[in-house]
Amino acid sequence: MTRWLSEDEQASWRAWVAATLLLPERLNRDLQEQAGLSLPDYEILVHLSEAPGRRMRMSDLASATLSSRSRLSHQVDRMEAEGLVEREPCLDDRRGAFAVLTSQGWKTLVATAPTHVESVRAHLVDVLSPEEFAELGRICSTIAERACTGQAEGNADCA
Repeated sequence: MTRWLSEDEQASWRAWVAATLLLPERLNRDLQEQAGLSLPDYEILVHLSEAPGRRMRMSDLASATLSSRSRLSHQVDRMEAEGLVEREPCLDDRRGAFAVLTSQGWKTLVATAPTHVESVRAHLVDVLSPEEFAELGRICSTIAERACTGQAEGNADCA
């Protein structure tokens, strides 16, 4: 038997859906307007900047960005054409490849980070009290962990 949502649950559900759709769109728009980058581009640059040698196996980068390998490959192709990243073959595994942050990619990230942080603050962090923001983080972690462990075999990797 279906357990329908109560009115309060329905309102909370719809608010969550709106926030999860609107916030990434707003952050993406700010990055596009001010830096010419998409939010997924920015996330790739961040992950590569934090990796040893500023490089990651493509499969690991796909997992870290919660992207399919195919989607990531197309995105890296585009970013490679813009000089932000480059691919290097994996000598241990001929089927594997590394995505490597270029000096242009690093400069772009350094120039863009303040814009992105201000956008995140304006549209999320500063909208909530510090306690609410910490609670949001705990709640989102719980949801993400549950969604990740609830995936069927063969689905996208969880970070």
